[in-house]
Amino acid sequence: MKQVLKRYRSFLVVSVVLILLGLFNQELGRQVLNTTAYQLKEMVLIIPPIFVLLGLLDVWVPKQTMVKYMGEGSGLKGILLALLIGSAAAGPLYGAFPVAAVFMKKGVKFSNILIFIGAWSTTKIPMILFEFSALGVPFGLTRLLVDIPGILIIAYLLQALVGKQEIEAIYEKAAKA
Repeated sequence: MKQVLKRYRSFLVVSVVLILLGLFNQELGRQVLNTTAYQLKEMVLIIPPIFVLLGLLDVWVPKQTMVKYMGEGSGLKGILLALLIGSAAAGPLYGAFPVAAVFMKKGVKFSNILIFIGAWSTTKIPMILFEFSALGVPFGLTRLLVDIPGILIIAYLLQALVGKQEIEAIYEKAAKA
C-alpha cells in the first residue's frame, strides 16, 4: 500500500487540490472536471490504436531490419527514415514515447529516436499542409528550414551530452517495459 501511495503521490496531491478548489469555486471545479474528462476520452481513443500498431511493428519488423535501416551504422538513411516516420505519424506527442520504446527494443540508434520524437512534435505532414494553405508556402518552408536542422542539432547534442552509460540504462529500461 505504501508503495502505491508513493508511486501515485503526485496524482493524489493534485486530485486533493482540485477537489478543494472545486469546493471553494464550483464553476472552476466544473471546468477542471470537464477538461479532465475530455482529455481522458481523447487518450482512450488514441492510445489503443497506437499500441495495436506497436504490437504489429514489434512482430512484423525484425530487429535486424530496424538495425540495418535505423541502427548505429544507418547514417543518412536512418536520419531520413526517422524524420519521415515522425512526420507521417498521427496523434499527440505522448503517442511517440511508446513507439520510441519499441524502437529502442529493436536497436534503433539513440539520435535517430530523438530525431523521430522531434519530427513527431514539429513536422507532421497534416500540420505542414495546413500551414501551406493557411499561412502560405513561404512561411511553411521557412519553418521547416528552421525546424529540421534544429531537430538534428538537438538530437546530436543530447546524444553527446548524455553519457553512454545513461543511454544504455535507458535502453535497458525500454527492454524491460
